[in-house]
Amino acid sequence: MGQTCTTFCGNCTNEVKTIDEDPLGHETPKNNALPSIQKLPETSADYREEIHTKKRNNLKGQASRAEPPPTTYSGDTLEKRGEVELANGARYTGEWLGQERHGYGIQMWKDGSQYKGQWANDKANGHGTLHHADGDVYEGEWKNDKAHGQGTYKHANGAKYDGEWVNDKQHGHGIETWPDRAKYEGEYKNGKKDGKGKLIFADQSQYDGEFRDNEINGFGIYQWTDGKRYEGYWESNKMMGEGELTWKDKKSYNGQFVNDKRNGFGVFKWGDGREYRGQWKDGKQHGPGEFRDRKGETKKGTWVNGKRESWENEK
Repeated sequence: MGQTCTTFCGNCTNEVKTIDEDPLGHETPKNNALPSIQKLPETSADYREEIHTKKRNNLKGQASRAEPPPTTYSGDTLEKRGEVELANGARYTGEWLGQERHGYGIQMWKDGSQYKGQWANDKANGHGTLHHADGDVYEGEWKNDKAHGQGTYKHANGAKYDGEWVNDKQHGHGIETWPDRAKYEGEYKNGKKDGKGKLIFADQSQYDGEFRDNEINGFGIYQWTDGKRYEGYWESNKMMGEGELTWKDKKSYNGQFVNDKRNGFGVFKWGDGREYRGQWKDGKQHGPGEFRDRKGETKKGTWVNGKRESWENEK
């Protein structure tokens, strides 16, 4: 732990002027444990937008371009017909109701994409599977050419989302996994992580708590693989507000955080019984504070940038 404070006996003549150069040993979450905390949700957002763009390109608006089948049929009876080429070059084989695709059918696009499943009112409706030309696959429920209901999207690179969809967006409960063993399980709103959720990172550190607008926001617990643990409030993926940070060797900090750093009033405790109680700025003791040694004796003083400047009433 570096230099330690001496006891506050009357004979002390060579007191150390710092409690600790850095009580946290430079082990701030910002620098060592959360480098991917912003990257992972952003990757999810890009992945999600790619999904929706491809769906819109492949399905939306194709129904109105269907050419009438070349033979006659009853307008109120499903009829299976042979392959029909649509105005955009796509080919459909399956059931029709009147002049609309309705029932089970398979549609192929020029780029190799394929939809196989249920249709209603000339649109993908019901259960179906869309294979994209690049290898991505969505299997699940559809409503008016949009993913709607329960469905699974598998990305060609191994990423996968399994959960609820509303109007082509992740909405409700879902599970998202990545090839590097990262995993999110929780709530989504309008295509973003929003609500309660648990996020496991590639290094197997994990966050369990609240999300808002695809970021860690609200109350939650972050657990590092080396035993460190933070329980408290977050804002935009950073520790913000009241929280408690603990270490495996029984060190702890309980107090205020601003932008991932100790700011405001807080209490830092060492495993050997020492304690600093006072003001902090940018992660360091700064301002008035009180130090308690291993014997339980206390003394008040003033700290500047992590170093003690003076004891109260010191001559």
